[in-house]
Amino acid sequence: MSIIEIILISIGLAMDAFGVSIGKGLTMPNGSNGKKIVLAALFGVFQFVMPLIGWAIGRQFIDIIAEFDHWIIFVLLGYLGISMIRESYNDESDEEVENNNLGFGEMMLLSVATSLDAMAVGLTFAFMDINVWFASGMIGIITFLISLIGIYMGRFMGQFVGRYAELIGGAVLILIGTKILMQHLGIMGEL
Repeated sequence: MSIIEIILISIGLAMDAFGVSIGKGLTMPNGSNGKKIVLAALFGVFQFVMPLIGWAIGRQFIDIIAEFDHWIIFVLLGYLGISMIRESYNDESDEEVENNNLGFGEMMLLSVATSLDAMAVGLTFAFMDINVWFASGMIGIITFLISLIGIYMGRFMGQFVGRYAELIGGAVLILIGTKILMQHLGIMGEL
């Protein structure tokens, strides 16, 4: 997997956190810079750890399913992409808390909720020739930066961008899964 593909996957995975960040940026008061940075950092940390967990689980089964791993990658990335696209049209995904009190517990819950997709992507990493530490680090850093931007832009951009960010992120995951499948089936060469 090329570095460009890792960056695209990182951006795609960060879109859930970006959408939530925009929503939280709408409700967080201007003087709460510490909370804004902590929230973005938690998103990044969880997006870093979850692929490692998924990878560790996947490595346990690599010998059993190495023959059809490209189908697993295709199905998982496709499912995640479709889920993100579906969520981009769901009004309930934007149910941002009206209360400006964003506690550490809520930040942790949001971090876990927005990083579950990253664990599934980490599972696909187990079947690829990839440096999982580098890929997970890239996912974590990009998520932190995108989330921080989303939080600070929340007041200006509103929910409009959050919806389209998830839509684009989902499409990217589907395209990468399709590319990997086509390469393994010999339909397409390495890019």
